[in-house]
Amino acid sequence: MRKTVVYETASPAETFELGNKLGSQAKPGMIICLNGDLGTGKTVFTQGFAAGLGITEPVNSPTFTIVQVYEEGRLPLYHFDVYRIGDLEEMDEIGYEDYFYGEGVSLIEWSELIEELIPREAMGVLIEKDLSRGFDYRRITLNFEDKEQLGGIFIKK
Repeated sequence: MRKTVVYETASPAETFELGNKLGSQAKPGMIICLNGDLGTGKTVFTQGFAAGLGITEPVNSPTFTIVQVYEEGRLPLYHFDVYRIGDLEEMDEIGYEDYFYGEGVSLIEWSELIEELIPREAMGVLIEKDLSRGFDYRRITLNFEDKEQLGGIFIKK
C-alpha cells in the first residue's frame, strides 16, 4: 500500500533542504517523479536533491536535451524534463530504460506525460503553491511504496 507524507515549505531554502534530505538518502535505481505547475519550485527541489547526492556543478532543468546526466556525486543523477516529449518513442530513442534501471537515480520532471513508462514503485513528488498563504509557500506531497524507500528520514514533524 502506498503512503503519503505532506510537507509545507515557506521559502526556496526550505524547498531546497527537503530535496537535499531526500537526495542524501537516495539509493541506486530510485525513480522520483517530480510534478507541479511552472514556477512551483521543481528546479529548486532538484538542486537540493543534487546537493544531497554531493553534486556541486550547476543544476538546471534540461528542457531542450530531455536528460542531463550528473556523475560527480555518490550516485549518478539522471535528470529528465519530459515537458517537450511529443511521443513515447522519443523516450525509447534516448534509452530511458538504461537510466531508469541503471545504478543512478532518475528524477523526472513532468512525469505525468510519460506515466505509461513509469514503474509502479517510483516515488511521486508533487509541488504546489498557494499564493493565498504567501508567495514562497509550497505544499510538497511525497507518495511512495514504503518507509525503507525513504531511508526513514521523512517522519512527519
